[in-house]
Amino acid sequence: MATYELLQVDAFTDRPLGGNPCAVLFDTDEMDAATMLAIAKEMNLSETAFVRRSEVADPSSRPEGVRASFGVRYFTPAEEIPLAGHPTIATTFALIDTGRLKLSGGQTTITLELQVGPIEVEIFSEGGHIERIVMSQKKPQFLSTHDPAEVMPIFGLSPRDALPNVPIQTVSTGTPQLMIAVRDHEVLRRIQVDVVAYSEYRARSDFFSPHLFCLGGVTEAGGTFARHFGVPPDTPEDPFTGSATGGMAAYLWRHSLIEEPIFVAEQGHWMNRPGLATVEVVGPREDIKTVKVGGQAVTVMRGKLVI
Repeated sequence: MATYELLQVDAFTDRPLGGNPCAVLFDTDEMDAATMLAIAKEMNLSETAFVRRSEVADPSSRPEGVRASFGVRYFTPAEEIPLAGHPTIATTFALIDTGRLKLSGGQTTITLELQVGPIEVEIFSEGGHIERIVMSQKKPQFLSTHDPAEVMPIFGLSPRDALPNVPIQTVSTGTPQLMIAVRDHEVLRRIQVDVVAYSEYRARSDFFSPHLFCLGGVTEAGGTFARHFGVPPDTPEDPFTGSATGGMAAYLWRHSLIEEPIFVAEQGHWMNRPGLATVEVVGPREDIKTVKVGGQAVTVMRGKLVI
């Protein structure tokens, strides 16, 4: 029998029961992938994070060979995911909350080893209070485009509901997501996922999950609003999706849908789990280097998992 320290952290929110929840387990170096997947199913959240020692060198370190600060693997109830946003924010917050990560004051930078490779995470704090945790995602890849006539009915929509003159496209900043820009909030409210059609399309396509969004937030602060979907055993709808927010930001910047590369992304408000992220696209439209996605977090549960 083994016992693991466990925190549940709500990410991309500054209050409990908002944003997106993530279970974070520590000292899982000896745990195999089958056990991690079983635990993720038990947690029944969109993702569960498993913290371990890093096995790779930090590419920013000198001399080479210094390991990344921590290793971490992310699992949905269905499978492992190479990069995820809200688990990165939640894991970093949990490392600080449990004393495993000490802040240097002002700004602290660490490197997390994910399945997709090392990423940089910055923690901004003042007087011991964490103001924002910011992840730098991988260089965006703009992958296949998709036929609106085939894609939009999967979500109970028609091709004319899509934003005109831009493609439906798979974009990856570490995890490939299907980017579907729609005309307005009214279109987002009408979404009804055809689970069978969606599952069939996903099985023969190149994306992990779909991100539907429009310009304009549901509050004055928001520059965008989005909804993100899955199918069982994954959660039907994600309250806030940090990796897809990065891909969305790269898509918006690349296709000249936003004038400035810095904005606030909103998601989850219609699920009564409002979340927001500060987003910054780094690099020119034709050669984006990275996307920085940041937010706050709060611990809502502490305990031990016994298996």
